[in-house]
Amino acid sequence: MDVLELARTQFAVTGSLHFLFVVLTLGLAPLVAIMNTRWALSRKPVHEAMTRFWGQVYVVNYALGIVTGLVMEFQFGLSWSGLSDYAGDVFGAPLAMETLVAFFLESTFLGLWIFGWGRLPRWLHLACIWLVTLTAYASAFYIMLANSFLQNPVGTVERGGRLDLVDFGALLGNKALIFSFPHVIGAGLFTGAMVLVGASAYQLRRRTEHVEFFTRSLRTGVVAAAVGIVLTMGFGYAQFGGVQEGKFDGNVGAALPLGLMIEIGQLLALVVLFVMLPMIAVLPRLRWTHPLLIMMTPLPFVLAIMGWLAREVGRQPWMIWEKLTVADAMSPGLTSGMITGSLVGFAGVLGLLAVVDYVLIAKIIRRGPRDVALGAAVPADEPRSPALSY
Repeated sequence: MDVLELARTQFAVTGSLHFLFVVLTLGLAPLVAIMNTRWALSRKPVHEAMTRFWGQVYVVNYALGIVTGLVMEFQFGLSWSGLSDYAGDVFGAPLAMETLVAFFLESTFLGLWIFGWGRLPRWLHLACIWLVTLTAYASAFYIMLANSFLQNPVGTVERGGRLDLVDFGALLGNKALIFSFPHVIGAGLFTGAMVLVGASAYQLRRRTEHVEFFTRSLRTGVVAAAVGIVLTMGFGYAQFGGVQEGKFDGNVGAALPLGLMIEIGQLLALVVLFVMLPMIAVLPRLRWTHPLLIMMTPLPFVLAIMGWLAREVGRQPWMIWEKLTVADAMSPGLTSGMITGSLVGFAGVLGLLAVVDYVLIAKIIRRGPRDVALGAAVPADEPRSPALSY
């Protein structure tokens, strides 16, 4: 491959691996917040146990995902300085806001939620996890705002060989953003919910002693996954139908198979989930459904990556649609050896982090809700919750 193809491959690999963490974070955050709300309202031990258990899965994924985001920043700076030179004043602003939201607000509220367990008042502690969810969505919004600008560069004028932002409202109302942002939120919910479904089905098939815990988790996951897949498909079709018109010209060979495979996978998930919804009351006892649900767990991750690739392929050969080509966006002076070396390094780091992430999550799931670290260290004068009995 030449330097340009290597640089594109580098971005595709690093972006895909990073997005695996992001899509799970976006899905688990609201589910954990809902569980925490149930616990705050009912004070039932099983709801506390669910909050702590799935919250620990969320925290592990979030912590390692932050590191993959740093690798993405290095990748941008190394390979795509032409984009910064031409449109940094426009494209950089949403990314800067995302950094402030993700690294400062979201991390701060998450830290308060983690270390405030048993120390903060109940409702203040609950507010922290909802603020984590809202800031996670805000982070996704700014990323999609920047990406949508690449797809449809509205609100800008070219002056002196650079793009200047003249209408921020046009960025907010970008037709490439209106459908893509809720599409990503739906994909995240579908992904996080299917992790609940697959893990609960696995434990129930093993005849776990924590039957009520995983029964509730399975039912919550099936309902949330059904909502998530409907949002994903609805806004996905609207997104590609209204925004990508004409953008697959010359890219049909790569984009069309992706689109067909995404549609098949989504329809499969939709049919399975909506067949199982009427059986939700007895679903945990239907052992024949458990292997199917376990096998479906990786599906939303695969579909999320394929959807992202289809969206980006549709923009080629442009980095900014009809403004800046991918070739012109590359950093000058790059060689094949430099890109190959950085590709191997970035892919190695991100791949290792992904393996560590899923190994840790798998260990948490196999161990079950007993002896969960999150929320275990409460002040001595606080009563211990009997949640561990689940």
